[in-house]
Amino acid sequence: MLYICIPAYNEADTVGVLLWRIRKVFREYSRDYEILVYNDGSTDATAEALQPYADVVPLTVLGGTERVGYARAVDALCRAVSARTRYPRRDAMITMQADFTDQPEHLPELIKRFEGGADLVVAERTLPPATPAAVRRLCWIGRFAARAAGALPGITDPFGSMRLYRISLIRDLLKESGNAPIADGNGWIANLNLLRRALPNARRVETVALEPRYDVRARASRIRPWPDGLALFRARRPAVARRAAS
Repeated sequence: MLYICIPAYNEADTVGVLLWRIRKVFREYSRDYEILVYNDGSTDATAEALQPYADVVPLTVLGGTERVGYARAVDALCRAVSARTRYPRRDAMITMQADFTDQPEHLPELIKRFEGGADLVVAERTLPPATPAAVRRLCWIGRFAARAAGALPGITDPFGSMRLYRISLIRDLLKESGNAPIADGNGWIANLNLLRRALPNARRVETVALEPRYDVRARASRIRPWPDGLALFRARRPAVARRAAS
């Protein structure tokens, strides 16, 4: 089973079409799958946009009216798939965004590597011409922040959201975390922290270069390059401290 996990906050304009595109992918690339969307306290019509799709795709909606933030939404999705799976070594969780940045048509690229034996598959973003300036700036800042915190072997883009995790790997991380969130921080920071925690537990890691789409989403980027960049540098301190103590 493949669990497609999507945190969503005010994505009414895109999330329904995204689910339809995921359905189309799996009609052509036949695999058992379930979609889990965490509605993170959306104040627009995200809940209403999701409702009719429950009749045409295998969909579970989590969350509700309370805004918990990206990291806790991802944590809730991890715990949900860990509880659902019957075969944690054979099943996988795939995380992706709800705004069309991550393309459903790229899912087979991740799945093929998982079926080839990878425990963790990281989609590394190339930057197409339509990449917003704010994203380019934060990528530039993020490279310095990640380098200062210590390189992640074999990973050039530790900040992206589109990844595949074998669920036995997720269970290992949840066991280590206990009742604490599996990752902390928001957005790119949470993605970085989750990857840092997952890598030591993964027996095999693969990367795949994929081009995101910034020209088809219905809203402007929520990235603020300088405040978010400063947060990335602050987030690196625990990793630097652990390195110094080892």
